[in-house]
Amino acid sequence: MNFIVLPEAEGDAIVAAVWYDDQKPGLADEFLAQLRATFQIIRQNPFGAPLLEYYSGHHEIRRQLLHRFPYAVVYFCRAEDIVVVAITHARRRPLHWLARLA
Repeated sequence: MNFIVLPEAEGDAIVAAVWYDDQKPGLADEFLAQLRATFQIIRQNPFGAPLLEYYSGHHEIRRQLLHRFPYAVVYFCRAEDIVVVAITHARRRPLHWLARLA
């Protein structure tokens, strides 16, 4: 399967990394390493993460939590692709990324 990260999701990761780097030098690197590890988990088992209960739409949206950081990778699978829609803070407004599915 192809692994596609939407540009908006890449932006989410950059904003989070900059924030972590402002908190403590080197923390952004740890966040990004954890994000890469989470991407690998998703690649290995794309249907392993739970479906979002509060989403009802055309896609089966899943959420894989990062370890150590309060972030989640929001994604869906289609025939040949895994599509990352958002990298979102666990306390952020749910479904703020919904417009990205259009």
